[in-house]
Amino acid sequence: MEDQLSLLTQQGQELLERLAGEQVGPERALQLAESLRGSYPADLIAAALTQQALRTSARAKFSRAEEMLFTRAGLEQASSELTARHSAARYTGARLVADLCCGIGGNLTALAARSGASDRVLAVDRDLVSLEFARHNAGVYGAADALAVVCADVREISLAGSRRSPGVDAVFIDPARRAGGRRLPGGRSEPPLDWCFALAEHVPAVGIKAAPGLAHELVPAGWEIEFLAVGRSLKEALLWSPALATASRRATVLPGGDTLTEEPEGPGAPVHVAAPGGFLLDPNPAVTRAGLVEPLARQLGAWKIDPMIAFLSADTPLRTPFGRGLRVLESAPWQEKDFARRLRALRIGTADIRRRGLAGDVQQIHRRLGLRGEGTATIVITRMNGRPWGIICAAQA
Repeated sequence: MEDQLSLLTQQGQELLERLAGEQVGPERALQLAESLRGSYPADLIAAALTQQALRTSARAKFSRAEEMLFTRAGLEQASSELTARHSAARYTGARLVADLCCGIGGNLTALAARSGASDRVLAVDRDLVSLEFARHNAGVYGAADALAVVCADVREISLAGSRRSPGVDAVFIDPARRAGGRRLPGGRSEPPLDWCFALAEHVPAVGIKAAPGLAHELVPAGWEIEFLAVGRSLKEALLWSPALATASRRATVLPGGDTLTEEPEGPGAPVHVAAPGGFLLDPNPAVTRAGLVEPLARQLGAWKIDPMIAFLSADTPLRTPFGRGLRVLESAPWQEKDFARRLRALRIGTADIRRRGLAGDVQQIHRRLGLRGEGTATIVITRMNGRPWGIICAAQA
């Protein structure tokens, strides 16, 4: 712990500045350690080299990663700059937000940077290194003045106010899903989700970050489940208490912020099932996890190709931020040898294989197809009304 906290000292900051921009692979790390040994303590050098490697990895999440400080576990669990800003937008008007289990401050920086001059954030974490790194990172984003920090187990602090000090009026919590460097089994978290849900009994406005694989039935009635994707990459589930909820289920796709919810008037007519038409839509994973494939189909006037599979189809192009549209070139019962011959005839040399609802190793299928040629395609291997089915697709213009 002391080695990591030494990065906050003047000497530690000086060393990190010297390492800025370095790509710290194993060989380069040995070279740098040797060249720095006469100027800095060995423990500080080791901590700084680890930190520079983490900063390099963090560039995918943070635009100011080169100025920030990370722990390995904290970086892995931290929300990105983009997703944190999205979550913080729910707290407009909240004067004092408690960020519980704040970690290295991925969400904290966005909460502290809200526009209100009097808005403040209480940052709580039981790991002192994470908490001090979070304070530093908020400073990187110019938001340190909005913070109050407490090093404690979140279950041991009071969120209530007093005559002299107002209480917390909103909570964001990202419970740990790792302990001792390992992921907790069975989707468990620390503190448990039940404890997090119970926070709403004391502070009505509560947001919880959870793993995107969260089972819907674990979420209490009246809460909103929002599945958040960046592009086609599903990142996290956000659970909003009734005081913050604006829907029951929601799929949101960043960076555009497009959002899809269940139909307010209730489910419409059942979506019919039919053979693939001229166009196919592969819904965004956030839509699939939110259980909103049928509302999307009704919105687009599309149909399903199988009752249990998420692919949608239509005879006209399907254009939506909630899925990737494809043009159907071939559609037939799946027979690998037949499809291999047809793909060779089409001169398809590069293919993205998407398998849904059928067993099989995609890499082995790709190898057995023996693709040759200059063309590209998406090969969908799925089920059509219960039957194994294959579809060769091109990009939708």
